[in-house]
Amino acid sequence: MLIDSHCHLDDARYDGDREAMIARARSGGVGHFVTIGCDLATSRAAVALAEQHDFVSATVGVHPHEVKLIEDHWYATLKTLAQSPRVVAYGEIGLDYHYNHSPQDVQRERFREQVRLARELRLPIVIHTREAQEDTIAILKEEKATEVGGVFHCFSGDAWLAKDALDLGFYLSFSGVITFQNATMLRDIVKTVPMDRILVETDAPYLTPAPNRGKRNEPAYVRHVAEKIAELHGLSVQQVEEATTQNTKQLFHIK
Repeated sequence: MLIDSHCHLDDARYDGDREAMIARARSGGVGHFVTIGCDLATSRAAVALAEQHDFVSATVGVHPHEVKLIEDHWYATLKTLAQSPRVVAYGEIGLDYHYNHSPQDVQRERFREQVRLARELRLPIVIHTREAQEDTIAILKEEKATEVGGVFHCFSGDAWLAKDALDLGFYLSFSGVITFQNATMLRDIVKTVPMDRILVETDAPYLTPAPNRGKRNEPAYVRHVAEKIAELHGLSVQQVEEATTQNTKQLFHIK
């Protein structure tokens, strides 16, 4: 069994065939899904989906792109949503200095606030970081994020970030990006990460892996990620399935 540790099942691109898409993944060996909240609306949608399916877990939180929109009541609402037993983590949260859809100072302030909220809720953190490695690591250290741990989702940083993340006790989650032709450096990093610290994800509907590039991504394709990790580590796909499933269950306390 595989677990897609990070996908967006509520995305509008699935509105026409959501249940069929989920069924395809399940028939292909994906036994569990973690669907991600990125703002108030998607956090509500993630929890609703998880409460409809016993093989779906949810996260709640506000993505760095959206933190400029946070209003006074948001955190109280997110805390309420997090009381659902289907919620297993807080995120995705972090810093994104590539697009800067929210101002960098606002991103940093809201990231700190949300790490504190995750600690209050005793939930592991799902991290999004892009071109903001030093600030991300510094804030995680200063806000004592190691108390709850978490995962760097869709890891695409350099060897320095991988080492710092692992030193903090965080997991690294790899997506279809590792199958991209130009991802040589990232594949080299995958080889150095211990198997007991790796998760697999699709980030569906984004980042479709080879050989399905150009199509809408969906959780069934997480198998291509597992196959690439198996190749890079010299393991069987079954060994990667077992290790990443165990890691995901351990991090998110999925029974």
